[in-house]
Amino acid sequence: MPKINGNEIRPGNVLEHEGGLWAAVKVNHVKPGKGGAFAQVELKNLRDGRKLNERFRSEDKVEQVRLEQKDQQFLYENDGMLVFMDNETFEQIELPADLLGDRRPFLQDGMVATIEYYGDEALSVSIPQKVTCKVIETEPVVKGQTAANSYKPAILDNGVRIMVPPFIAQDEDIIVHTETMEYSERA
Repeated sequence: MPKINGNEIRPGNVLEHEGGLWAAVKVNHVKPGKGGAFAQVELKNLRDGRKLNERFRSEDKVEQVRLEQKDQQFLYENDGMLVFMDNETFEQIELPADLLGDRRPFLQDGMVATIEYYGDEALSVSIPQKVTCKVIETEPVVKGQTAANSYKPAILDNGVRIMVPPFIAQDEDIIVHTETMEYSERA
């Protein structure tokens, strides 16, 4: 594994530090008036989600880890475990549903997700940024209500509540950002 200097750490880098795998969430380069410059790095543990703030001087060496990414198809959920299939080898893997966190309701049957592996260990699952959902419950369209920032609540077919523009009606398909859980556009 390549070693990088402490001042070369960027957000999104995965590092091996203190016996664990950590993702750099925020990096702030600090040059104090007295003493040497350093990088103030907020790290998140990829295995258990703990956070850590660490200082790395430019002469500090850290191990940068390369994760392998594989696109795998979601098949079904079984007792809190998500079953994915590799489309090339047809091997199936079970991962805990809590790897997705709040985005779990947006995972749909047959959807292709990107899974990051460190060796044989699956560390994270990412789903497409935008998914199509159906509005199953919302207030009726009110004619003349065209205020720029007026939104109304809606419940999607996966049970998630979001805010939608006033022109969206019940049983309409919309596209939702999975990271921000916000309305994007009509489908």
